[in-house]
Formats: sequence, structure tokens, C-alpha cells
Amino acid sequence: MSVSALVVLTDQLTKLWARTSLPVDGSGRGIRVPILDGYFDLVLAHNPGAAFNFLAGADGGRIVLTALGLVAVAAISWMAARAREDQIGLIVALSLMVGGAVGNLIDRIRFGTVTDFVLWHWHEHTWPVFNVADACLSVSIAVFVLHIMRGGARARRAAQSA
Repeated sequence: MSVSALVVLTDQLTKLWARTSLPVDGSGRGIRVPILDGYFDLVLAHNPGAAFNFLAGADGGRIVLTALGLVAVAAISWMAARAREDQIGLIVALSLMVGGAVGNLIDRIRFGTVTDFVLWHWHEHTWPVFNVADACLSVSIAVFVLHIMRGGARARRAAQSA
């Protein structure tokens, strides 16, 4: 099974679990479930925007984000198809990106919002609630940057030795 397919499957299964298992109050707001007191909770949240609720309230935001997501998946897939076999870091990064993007696109298309449920915090300071797809996207960017930096260092060494 490809990395992208594994990310999508894991993301969708965990989101299904979150939507059907995490508690909500009478108004439908998620109730925090402490996992590691002071650091990690689970809480059902629905994000109509992109990262950090970007475009959440914008008219047509869902359409814009869906279109951008589809274009991004196509472009990243094209890049992955053109990668050399020895560029394992790049291929993994791009596969994680595609899987994360597709996982969130499925939610946006099906529900109009993306299901989030992981809440990291340092006591009262909280980070935005996220999901498996978001985590894979974040990791993919780090791997992608490392791949680029490593390639740049390799090119400098080659230029110096020439």
C-alpha cells in the first residue's frame, strides 16, 4: 500500500472515530477529553477553513479551498511521478503531502468542514486542533525542506570539489 493511501485511510478512520465517539455538549461543541493532563486532549472540532481557520468565514471559501486542494494534489502528484528513484526523502515527503491533502479534501467535499480532534497544549496555552492529515502535511513539509537543504549542500560540495 502506498504512503499516500495509508495516510488517507488512517486519517479517514480516525476522523470517523472522532465524529462518532468524542463527546459533544447540547450545542454540538466538542467536550475536551484529557489524555495527558496539561498537555494533550481530544476534542471534536470542525474547521471550515484551511490551516488556523484561514478563509473560514469567507464567501466561497469552501470552493476556493477545494479547488486549491485539487490543484495542489495534481501538482504534487506530478512532482512525485517525476522524482528519481534515489530521491526517497522527496518521494516520502510528496506522498505524505498528497495523503494529507486528499484526507482533508474528502472531509471538505463530504461535510463542508474538516474534522479535527487532536489538541496539544502547554497547560493553558493551546495550539490549533488538528488531525492525522494535518500532522502528515506538517511532517511532509519538514522532510521536504530537509531534502532541499541536503540537496543544496550536496551541490555546494560538488561545486567546491570541481
